[in-house]
Amino acid sequence: MAKLFRWLGYGVAGILGLLLIAAASVWLISSHKLNASPAARPEHLAHPTPGQIANAPRMAWTLGCFSCHGEGLRGNKMFDRPMIGTVWAPNLTRVATHATDEQLARAIRQGISVEGTPLMVMPAEVYQHLSDQEVAALIAMIRTLPRNISSTPANSYGPIGRLGIATGKFETAPELVAEYATQEPIPVGAQYEGGRRLAVLNCSGCHGPSLEGKEAEPGEMSPNLTVAGAYDLPAFTKLLRTGVPAGGQKLNMMGPTARSDLSHLTDPEIEQLHAYLQARAQKLSR
Repeated sequence: MAKLFRWLGYGVAGILGLLLIAAASVWLISSHKLNASPAARPEHLAHPTPGQIANAPRMAWTLGCFSCHGEGLRGNKMFDRPMIGTVWAPNLTRVATHATDEQLARAIRQGISVEGTPLMVMPAEVYQHLSDQEVAALIAMIRTLPRNISSTPANSYGPIGRLGIATGKFETAPELVAEYATQEPIPVGAQYEGGRRLAVLNCSGCHGPSLEGKEAEPGEMSPNLTVAGAYDLPAFTKLLRTGVPAGGQKLNMMGPTARSDLSHLTDPEIEQLHAYLQARAQKLSR
């Protein structure tokens, strides 16, 4: 009996040892990804037009800058889930005091922080499609905002979050930039290109690079945007302005996003986006 207990002890010790090795491996791999130094491309900014400068605050709303970074872009807790982690959108008015325009552009379009490390939950995969002038206008707007010197806490990641980062379930911003660079919503004709670009900038972050749906948040799936084919323009406009779909049900992700971000789209932009999504749905149904 003593020998049996001794071998059981060896077995338990072996299992615990393997678990410790696995946990250490997850920690090391995730730390390596979070502290990597991704290669950055040079950023070339162009002088924005007066119209682009004037439109920059509205664009920042439609792109979700204020809903993520908070009032005045002074920082905000974006994500907080037990065992997964807590992610903060930093105080951009503080970051801008020591960052160059090129560093800010690199963060916006490449997902690389001022320190040169990968950002998390930063939709650079979408913003990489912004023009040099649009990015310059956004940076100019950031620099005009009242400064606040307070800093946000550092991001922290629990065991599930670490495992997700290590296995690629939770991708860093530069990883998503590379993934999205190879996929885009299908073209459906030159007359719909304006709407297709709006879909890239305002929809693909949650609905995937091809708008086919994705797990936008842990446990939250977004649909393929062929569903927009069932919406006439008034119903689609209501959805984007209020977050209320045709059936009236509560939408956990689309509801808040529509009210905070998409409601700032102009009527002509909503018409363009609707026309593209309708044409896309028709093309994919053939």
